[in-house]
Amino acid sequence: MKRHIIFYLLIVILFSTNTSILFAQEDEPILYYQMEPFDDSLFVIIQQEVFIDPPDPKSEIIVDLRDANNQTVSIKGALYPYLAFTAETRARIQTYPFKLNLEEDIHYGSVFTRVFEKMNVKKILSTPTKTQISASTGYINPFFQVFGGERFGVPIKSDIGVSLGIGTPYSGSLETNMIEANFHILGFSAGYFSNVDAITDVKHTNNHNNLFVTKGFQIAYVIPFGNFFQVGYTKSVENWTKGNIALYTRYDTLDYHAKLVNSGYLNWEFRYPFSLLGSTRAKFYVARYLNELHIGFTGREMSMAGSTFDFRFDAMTNSDIRQPQYVIDVLVQKVFDSWGFSSFSIGPSVILTKTDKEKFGVTTIAVNARIKVGTSL
Repeated sequence: MKRHIIFYLLIVILFSTNTSILFAQEDEPILYYQMEPFDDSLFVIIQQEVFIDPPDPKSEIIVDLRDANNQTVSIKGALYPYLAFTAETRARIQTYPFKLNLEEDIHYGSVFTRVFEKMNVKKILSTPTKTQISASTGYINPFFQVFGGERFGVPIKSDIGVSLGIGTPYSGSLETNMIEANFHILGFSAGYFSNVDAITDVKHTNNHNNLFVTKGFQIAYVIPFGNFFQVGYTKSVENWTKGNIALYTRYDTLDYHAKLVNSGYLNWEFRYPFSLLGSTRAKFYVARYLNELHIGFTGREMSMAGSTFDFRFDAMTNSDIRQPQYVIDVLVQKVFDSWGFSSFSIGPSVILTKTDKEKFGVTTIAVNARIKVGTSL
């Protein structure tokens, strides 16, 4: 019995000691840390005070307050003295709640747990920006992606502008030969699409589930009660030649067919814009486009454990011609130096569907990229 009592006492003492250490660690100020980019306005103010133009709300900012005589703030690798900032900004930097401790201890389990230990889940979800919820300015988008995804939208004057895209908003890398340009005004858009066959000609295997276009027009309108529902119409205006049909369907089998856009299609998209993990743009959506059903998510400049990345997932669950497929894009920022540090992202793009061996698997794995032109504010 005495041995059991001694055993329990040891457990209580050990737990109490660990608890006191834990609280002591929590009370210790963090003096060397990276600021996670969850507060766009503060990140812009910090850069404006040291005359960085234009400021980038997703810059890497590292604060070093360990040496009272040499306290610094590093912004994208450039060092600035801590005293260069106003007293109010210094206070906001010091009390910033979303810090990655750069003095953390490394232990034997860190190889498995470090990423999870660094995750800050206090700000997973937040509200969208005013631009995202506007029916007339929701098209404005400073991100130009090489294949698929949201269109690159440039305002001429607020609710009047143009947008450009390679592929459809829902397609993956090397999936379609479509390119498009649109004009936007007060939530209404009208555009023209054409084909660049070199996009799909890069692939020579598993090229059986593609989408092909010739030339045509499209119109769309965002219902003016917020940027959550859009209806549109796509029409092909150029007839297919026998040569084109033979070229685009050469990979067809009895069960697998490429889709040739050759008529008019009523389109719609229901979306819910918001911010996830500090992202500048993110949305969930359900859409019907070219007689195919899409369910997905897209997020720009999300931050987790010190990394900034884009993520896109699109599930085409139903089609009148093609097999269901799933598109995944992961684009990682902070790959290049100088202006490319936060402007350029690159990463893998994968399409999963039935292969030409009639088994579910990867039909496309390629490199996708995007560039950020301007700011998201």
